[in-house]
Amino acid sequence: MANRMLGQECFDLKDKAISHLHDFFLNSINSDVSAIDLCDEIPTIDYSLLFSENHDERAKSLEHLGKACQEFEGALKGISDFFELTNQEERSEYLKKNPMDRIRWGSRSHAGENREYLKIVAHPEYHCPSKPASFRGAIGEYFKRMYKVELGLAKAISKILGYEETYIKKEFKLEAGFDVSAMNLYPPSFQSKGSIGVPEHTDPGFFVSLIQDVNGGLQMLTHKGNWVTVNIPRNAIFINLGDHLEILSNGKYKSHIHQVILDNNEVNRISMATLHGPSLDIFVAPASRFIDESHPPAYRGMTYKESLELNGSDEIDVQSSLSLLRIPFSL
Repeated sequence: MANRMLGQECFDLKDKAISHLHDFFLNSINSDVSAIDLCDEIPTIDYSLLFSENHDERAKSLEHLGKACQEFEGALKGISDFFELTNQEERSEYLKKNPMDRIRWGSRSHAGENREYLKIVAHPEYHCPSKPASFRGAIGEYFKRMYKVELGLAKAISKILGYEETYIKKEFKLEAGFDVSAMNLYPPSFQSKGSIGVPEHTDPGFFVSLIQDVNGGLQMLTHKGNWVTVNIPRNAIFINLGDHLEILSNGKYKSHIHQVILDNNEVNRISMATLHGPSLDIFVAPASRFIDESHPPAYRGMTYKESLELNGSDEIDVQSSLSLLRIPFSL
């Protein structure tokens, strides 16, 4: 993705990249990079162009993204090793014990959900299983690289929101952000007990990053009510907006509804979805910039921890409570 374009051409491309990112947020999945209103496709955005007006910043962004991509395959191999090289008894050590679990394993096999998963808290403190030995290093390196990418996206999105580039980093207190990674093993369709891997939902937090070893399965619901299958190019990182960016923007930018289906799964499929969230103690409410007489607050404010526990879930479950935070509109 690295481009060597300089001067005004580079600046124009940077503006175009930010414009596509803005349209993607605002229109909630009805654009691609060449025809914003013509089809329901997911846009591919060159991350480096978001920083191209500053060559040093652009070089750093490319370096961080490049290092994250270098750790991509190692992370997926580490997840595969966990599911393949540990036995049921070893994995059962991480079944739910208490609400403060920082590692949790589970398995679902019924009509509404088909997957085996491992959830770990990745930030601000990294937790991981003791086995296999290769797991800690492979996954840990990926998280370190992705944190740098997260900070880069925070700068770009802060500008899109109309604030200085440090706004989201400060507002969400990202240095202490609560990040949880869900590592999923989806069975082939002929072994599943239904077509659904994970039912439709949104995710809490700032945004979600997703990597996978086999393309296919993830679907997004467009603003037109259509389910779109997400095509994720090999070695690409998919970004989906979280509930708390929707709350901060008072609903201007939406947390996208998505699901995982298994209809086309011919083999086991591995994915890792990391929910990048604010600090647990940060109070998140609609920002003043997005509130006026025509747009009153549409969400209740509360701390990130309170929102994660609002529907009876634990912190590590990272379950959405967006519907409970919406303030009913009255005429």
